[in-house]
Amino acid sequence: MIKARAILGAVREYRFQGDELWVDCGDPHMRITFLEPHLVRVRIVPGGEFKQQRSWDVAQPDENFKPVSVELQQTQHALFLHSTAFTVRVDKDTAQVEMLTPEGKPFFADLISPVWEEDRFWFTKRVENNEHYYGFGERGGQMEKSGQVMENWTTDPAQPHGAMVDPMYMAVPVYLALRPELCYGVFVNSTRHSKFDLSTPGELRFESDGEELDVYVAFGLQPLQVIEHLSDLLGKMPMPPKWALGYHQCRWSYGSENDVRVLAETFRKKEIPCDVIHLDIDYMNGYRVFTWNNDRFPNPKKLAFDMKENGFRLVTILDPGVKVDPNYAVFQDGHKKDVFIRNAEGDLARGYVWPDESVFPDFSRPDVRKWWGSWQKKLVEDGISGFWNDMNEPAVFEKPFSEGGGQVGTLPLDALQGLADERTTHAELHNLYGSGMAQASYEGMRKDNANQRAFHLCRSGFAGIQRWTASWMGDNAACWQHLRMSIGQIMNMGLSAVPFVGADIGGFAGNATPELFARWMQIGALYPFSRGHSCAGTLPHEPWVFGEEVENISREALNLRYQLMPYLYSVFWKAAERGYPVWRALFLHYPEDLQTYHIDDQVLIGRYLMAAPVLSPGLRARQVYLPQGEWFDWWEGTCYEGDQYILAEAPLDRLPLFVRSGAIIPMGPVFQNTAEQNSDSPLTIHIFPGEGFFTLYEDDGLSFEFEKGVYAQTKMKVETTSKQIKLSVNEREGSYKIPPRDVSVIFHDGRQLQQKTIKDEGAAFEIVFDRM
Repeated sequence: MIKARAILGAVREYRFQGDELWVDCGDPHMRITFLEPHLVRVRIVPGGEFKQQRSWDVAQPDENFKPVSVELQQTQHALFLHSTAFTVRVDKDTAQVEMLTPEGKPFFADLISPVWEEDRFWFTKRVENNEHYYGFGERGGQMEKSGQVMENWTTDPAQPHGAMVDPMYMAVPVYLALRPELCYGVFVNSTRHSKFDLSTPGELRFESDGEELDVYVAFGLQPLQVIEHLSDLLGKMPMPPKWALGYHQCRWSYGSENDVRVLAETFRKKEIPCDVIHLDIDYMNGYRVFTWNNDRFPNPKKLAFDMKENGFRLVTILDPGVKVDPNYAVFQDGHKKDVFIRNAEGDLARGYVWPDESVFPDFSRPDVRKWWGSWQKKLVEDGISGFWNDMNEPAVFEKPFSEGGGQVGTLPLDALQGLADERTTHAELHNLYGSGMAQASYEGMRKDNANQRAFHLCRSGFAGIQRWTASWMGDNAACWQHLRMSIGQIMNMGLSAVPFVGADIGGFAGNATPELFARWMQIGALYPFSRGHSCAGTLPHEPWVFGEEVENISREALNLRYQLMPYLYSVFWKAAERGYPVWRALFLHYPEDLQTYHIDDQVLIGRYLMAAPVLSPGLRARQVYLPQGEWFDWWEGTCYEGDQYILAEAPLDRLPLFVRSGAIIPMGPVFQNTAEQNSDSPLTIHIFPGEGFFTLYEDDGLSFEFEKGVYAQTKMKVETTSKQIKLSVNEREGSYKIPPRDVSVIFHDGRQLQQKTIKDEGAAFEIVFDRM
């Protein structure tokens, strides 16, 4: 505990060893460590006792990084630690820190000294001219966060949550700062209660409980590079099974086996593509996790088998609360093995959730995560293909659910968690609880699901959550404001290094109008994670319940998603390999265009597709900004010069969608589910005038064989002159075998289309079109 106020003093002494600089600043001591040329860690703590790596730390340990060549330079007034990418400057009189680009431009500079007082600390950074801030996880409101105060404390918020409700389900203390010709990203390594404050012009303040200031800073000339460096630190998403990229249908609840069968048959009868059906809490016996309600689901194994035969996977919800019931095997086993969190007095920490009085596993412990996986295995053996982890902020009701539940809180902050040699309290691990549950789910499935990839979904979590699971934005509402809010939320999650994200299509709470549902499905069909979901007590929200017109719009929107699967799967591969967002803010590819810095109602899907959804009722046209270069209307082929706003037609059955010049968009035929898509399915490659490149990634979509190199990559390039356009396709690389298949190349030259078809056997080829 810090007993007195402490600030940085003058540098008294320092030592430089390898890639690390130690600085004595009076009472506080500082360590500056370059982990990569573009990534530095700065730690400061009064007394100089730095914490050891803990098992729950989300950042890669320093020793996992290769040694970095750095150079120390000193002048009369400062110490300069240089990597090949940027410099850290420490002022000798104040020990304040700033970063410098190779050209000497400052960034992430102390405005005043950090302060430690009792059991908390804060630091204040100078906001440079024209600097903008993004990320911070799932926050509502505008995508650019200047002016906001954002709390990091995982919370099930009061209903209905909205644009300025904070905190929410996730705590992701990661942000991206951007100004022309300069970008950097920051991860503040504090799992305790904390907040960012951008409400005072000219400064960014971070305040946290705890003692050690621990900050990682990634620098890059391009924003995508910065996100890649942050992903090197925090981890990258695993490559999902292809079926997880299909459409998911959910409701609280499809309450019986018959309901699920009728739902599945309706999708197939109406030829609306769908891959996954989610089962909410009513499939359980009295909300007891790892059980089935035998009256409603008499034969879950046969149900799962029949669903899979029809092209559907089943995903079941799991909550962390384990019902206190001496006759319940999960509780008995967990109590015997001491897996549950205990309060400060050493008794079981109890709280009310769906099954009324419950206890909560301590997912910070590896043995408890393994225990959870062992019970999860029973559902895997029943044919369940994935898990939806909910209520894991953790949320706790003020009274039993059977008596109404009441307000939502959490576990006692002095409850004890962790292994014996790193014992701490829930105050330190609260924000990590959802991530720990997601890790247990992922590790259990990886162990017990043979060589099959699984799907995991999680409501809560901390930075690095992408290593274990997809995420969604929680319990939204069927209103236009939440449709609009989802666009910025998903982009900001990607900017926080969390790429596999979605929001409930149509809104969870309340009843969508036909127009709202149509507009939401148009863009929701292109969410990275695409799921329709609705709450108990609302009207049905399946795609066919709003009338024939909306049913047709939904079908066409999902047909497009499934046709784009070769493109989307390749974009997801980039996310898994390099940490790139699937949904990208425009400035990620146009960082010198200041106009893009505040656009949060348009999105790039991968590099080439740009969607501009309609986000207000009654509109049949909308303003769209086209960045520099040529752009093509996806539907009509009209070519537009960029660097301007246009008025795009948007009848109810059309999502404004544009393609960047030089685009290469591989597509497949329409399928009802991804199981119908085979490696020899025909492929159509759409190309557009300009200069561009694309790498098509393919594997079996199901197994982990790709980790052994069993995948294929095909590199493509488009080159254009005033008279011709040429598509050059390299020889296919990799050991994944693809039978000969028909490949059609369609050249879009404005409204003019040309097509040529070849038999693709993996050899290099070129196709040339004469321009008309």
